[in-house]
Amino acid sequence: MNKKLRVAQYGCGKMSEYTMRYVYEKGAEIVAAFDINPNVIGKDIGELLGGESKDVIISDIKSVQEVFQTTKPDICIVTTMSLLTDIEGIFEICAKNGVNAISTCEEAFFPWNSAYEITKRLDEIAKENNCTLCGSGYQDIFWGNLITTLAGATHKIKKIKGISSYNVEDYGIALAQVHGAGLDLDEFQNKIASADNVSDEERQAMIDNGTFLASYMWTVNGWLCSQLGLTVTRQTQKCIPHTYKEDLHSETLNLTIPAGYATGMSAVVITETEEGVILENECIGKVYAPEECDKNDWTIIGEPETQVVITRPNTVELTCATIVNRLSDVINAPAGYITTEKMPKAEYKAKGLDEYVK
Repeated sequence: MNKKLRVAQYGCGKMSEYTMRYVYEKGAEIVAAFDINPNVIGKDIGELLGGESKDVIISDIKSVQEVFQTTKPDICIVTTMSLLTDIEGIFEICAKNGVNAISTCEEAFFPWNSAYEITKRLDEIAKENNCTLCGSGYQDIFWGNLITTLAGATHKIKKIKGISSYNVEDYGIALAQVHGAGLDLDEFQNKIASADNVSDEERQAMIDNGTFLASYMWTVNGWLCSQLGLTVTRQTQKCIPHTYKEDLHSETLNLTIPAGYATGMSAVVITETEEGVILENECIGKVYAPEECDKNDWTIIGEPETQVVITRPNTVELTCATIVNRLSDVINAPAGYITTEKMPKAEYKAKGLDEYVK
């Protein structure tokens, strides 16, 4: 590619401050930015980045179609919400305009096992317009490629067991609310946990009609099975509230969570396979108490047994760096909804991003 990569930023909250800076520092340029918040619409993105003007004004999300026509980005970074239904609209606009797109949306990482019909429709639109859609982020490396690389050094796998935690304060109000932060335990049961108290048949019906609320490890387990060549026979999830003994203030929610109320939750996903390998993976997202920190702890149980523990990973920065390092991979991928296990492993980009585009 003999010109700078042209990038659009959709969602100008906390994550975008990193993704946009990383884009510039990797030799690409932001040509458009969008948000729903009237407090940032109309501002130059340079103000968000704490530096000089970039001559890129944040537009209302309603004007994406019009702005795409004039700015013609190569790819759009979507850093908004966690469910595929939340980003379905912007992915569709990107696909219809032939603009590649990558999102931090957790369900977008492997939505084939949680929202098949929506994913298939987006896949068809992207193929018709010769562009690629996908999801990526922290899980691409630390719940995905790191684990499958370790599996490559294993003779026999019985179980893959993972626990990962993150502070919902770092990701904005939408994610904190999805985790039930601030709810009393009855509200948590009714609004969050009850959705998983269903039969396998009922869960499959929700997946088929696009109403299933997939936890983060649901799609990760699907990604891992696809990468490892495992055939899923059954998959279940349950959500368990976390509480704290004292009141906790949440800046993101702008409230103090009373002692004994949900500070967030654990989502545990268990996957059974024809090959006999079981995946039991848990993600913990909550408002942290002062003594808590991010962790990533995975064990491959088998011959030999291997454990990898990463303490205090900079989850936000790692998420955003992975997204930016993936931009050229997305552009180089076949058209359609292409999940990242079908792309090369994410690699450090030492040169300008344009040099990696074929």
